[in-house]
Amino acid sequence: MTLEAGSKAPEFELQTDDAGTLTLKGLSGKTVALYFYPKDDTPGCTNEAKDFSALKAEFDKAGAVVIGVSKDTVAKHAKFRAKYELTVPLGSDPDAKVIEAYESWVPKVLYGREYMGIDRATFLIDAKGVIRRIWRKVKVAGHAAEVLAAVNSAQT
Repeated sequence: MTLEAGSKAPEFELQTDDAGTLTLKGLSGKTVALYFYPKDDTPGCTNEAKDFSALKAEFDKAGAVVIGVSKDTVAKHAKFRAKYELTVPLGSDPDAKVIEAYESWVPKVLYGREYMGIDRATFLIDAKGVIRRIWRKVKVAGHAAEVLAAVNSAQT
């Protein structure tokens, strides 16, 4: 199955760094911006998390929840959030089940070596659990603002 705008979003259950659990079902009625990133405390991932955190109040005002997801552990997420004073929840997906369900576990090449890794991607999911927009191979600069603009335009 290939996910696209209009597809039903795959259900997820993610442990968070604050000892909580986030599920798509539990967020029913809210817009969700679910973003996948490769690794805590790396330059691009840090900037992306800081950008989403800086706009959290505006996402809240628009009735949207932002969740970052990587394979990092809950403990590593907690350190990452504390170090950069991040305000968005981070979900741990150590087995990549959610990452795979959202088709973001992909073959990559670095210095000629092939490996599997996380495609930096964001999914905008509406209050009924339908994917409204997908960003693949995200470039971090300006991305959080672009997602916020999409959330706001969906509200009008």
